[in-house]
Amino acid sequence: MKKKDIKILLVDDEPDILEIVGYNLSAEGYQVITADNGADGVKLAKKKKPQLIILDVMMPEMDGIEACAQIRKLPELEETIIAFLTARGEDYSQMAGFDAGADDYITKPIKPKVLVSKVKALLRRFKDDTASSNVVKIKDLIINRDEYKVIKDGEEIILPRKEFELLSLLTSKPGKVFKREDILDSVWGAEVIVGGRTIDVHIRKLREKIGDESFKTVKGVGYKFVV
Repeated sequence: MKKKDIKILLVDDEPDILEIVGYNLSAEGYQVITADNGADGVKLAKKKKPQLIILDVMMPEMDGIEACAQIRKLPELEETIIAFLTARGEDYSQMAGFDAGADDYITKPIKPKVLVSKVKALLRRFKDDTASSNVVKIKDLIINRDEYKVIKDGEEIILPRKEFELLSLLTSKPGKVFKREDILDSVWGAEVIVGGRTIDVHIRKLREKIGDESFKTVKGVGYKFVV
């Protein structure tokens, strides 16, 4: 996908952030849409269907956590990448963001060039539409990597993109222990800095949706998918 075809929705109640971040992303060639509150952000997301949404957490009318949760309920936006851009760096706000369906968490202040690099890393996951079909079947679980669909016992399970990519990685080699650093590099990318608890949060959500027995923690090493 070419830059000129990529839409980025930036939602923040600080005019300076909208201006500076919006300018730098526009200068890179992306289509930038802005909103200054969560409620308008959700409306624009439905209308414009952006590939990436960057949300502030603390905003009037509707905060970023609630906006993210509402966006994640929309089937037409299930592949949209959502990242939080906020000054709040506490673990609890990060966990709330991931629980709501966010893919990443960016702490401000951040240099424009660094933010642009992070955006490029987030968007790197989009694959060419001509890619070959890639469907994995493990017992009662079907994972369609082309369509980002997961079916368990005949019922579709909706997963945020990062949860899907983590599941896809672990099921690519059932029984293999994937080291934490390899998971971070494969799923989040070397250029994206995330907290140490990021993997744990995503594994917990997958256990809730797929089944606790399917995932095993190897203490001090990483995780594996158990058949």
